[in-house]
Amino acid sequence: MTSPHPTIGSLLRALRARNDWTLKEMSERCGIPLSTLSKVEHDRLTLTYDKLQQLAQRLDMRMSELFAEQDADADPPVTARRSIGRMEDAVRVTTPNYDYYYMCPELRRKRMIPVLTRVRAKNLDEFGALVNHSGEEYVHVLEGAIEVHTQFYDPVVLTAGEGVYIDSNMGHAYTVAEGCAEALLLGICSSHDEQLLESLMTLHGDEAAAPPPAPRLSARARGAANADKPVDKPIDKRKRGLKRTG
Repeated sequence: MTSPHPTIGSLLRALRARNDWTLKEMSERCGIPLSTLSKVEHDRLTLTYDKLQQLAQRLDMRMSELFAEQDADADPPVTARRSIGRMEDAVRVTTPNYDYYYMCPELRRKRMIPVLTRVRAKNLDEFGALVNHSGEEYVHVLEGAIEVHTQFYDPVVLTAGEGVYIDSNMGHAYTVAEGCAEALLLGICSSHDEQLLESLMTLHGDEAAAPPPAPRLSARARGAANADKPVDKPIDKRKRGLKRTG
């Protein structure tokens, strides 16, 4: 008869199934012979504490996670977080190359950061060194045209309606394309780093200055930014904690 209580074998089988590993793949990952794992999964052999500790370390897990049963019927947690992105609520930062508008600033510990960016730099000589940060990002051109510079690829020109998805750890820069005075981008930065916003803000260094007037977006751009209120109302800097310099 099958035991009503979970065994080490059944727990390892469930762990392997959740990760879609073959027995051979799990053996290679944890450093335990395939034949030994097979016997453990069929409850013909058990593992010593040292072997269990080795398995947990190799799989980058806590020992308690090995013995935690998964409830297949459990619903994923719902955070119920929501924020309306309006230009008048954005945290605004200006640098020599960009005007940034960080949307939905009241949400903390975000895994993705929505930001509207007004690009002014005309070329790499004007922009300076490529920048990089953790995570990935997608940038969509709302107005104008840009030239995308990256560490490992040739530059590419994108016009309104086009976008690019990149590894943000790779050096990158966005400049306006030839014949274009400015461009407006909608960017989404994502990372496992829960302090991503703070990390992005540190890239600005001491260059942050008084915010420029909010950009007047076209109807299509307003829809993309979810800006359904006037966009040229200044925000109270004392509420945002941004220091006016210069």
